[in-house]
Amino acid sequence: QVRFVESGGGLVQPGGSLRLSCAASGFTLGYYSIGWFCQAPGEEREGVGCINSRDGSTYYADSVKGRFTISRDNAKNTVYLQMNSLKPEDTAVYYCAATGYSGTLDIRKYDYWGQGTQVTVSS
Repeated sequence: QVRFVESGGGLVQPGGSLRLSCAASGFTLGYYSIGWFCQAPGEEREGVGCINSRDGSTYYADSVKGRFTISRDNAKNTVYLQMNSLKPEDTAVYYCAATGYSGTLDIRKYDYWGQGTQVTVSS
């Protein structure tokens, strides 16, 4: 059974950092590209960034470039989202998901989703 478990969310002050983890079970994460998405209350889910299976290259939404970094540890079957210089507008539920495509944040191309972890940026 394919399963993702996200963790690492919480409450952080503006300018702070968090590292989210996305642990996969039931499949080999390294065979898929993994994307991170966020959804704020009342908003549509949108792409944050992704890491490609083939070469580990990454792609980020303009809103997080230079602040967020995605990495993967295939031995642990886990992908990470390091979030620095957090802003109140980063507040959302963050999800990881898997796709057989590369370099896309098209939500329609993602097949497997985690349950999400809440990130709240507030003073």
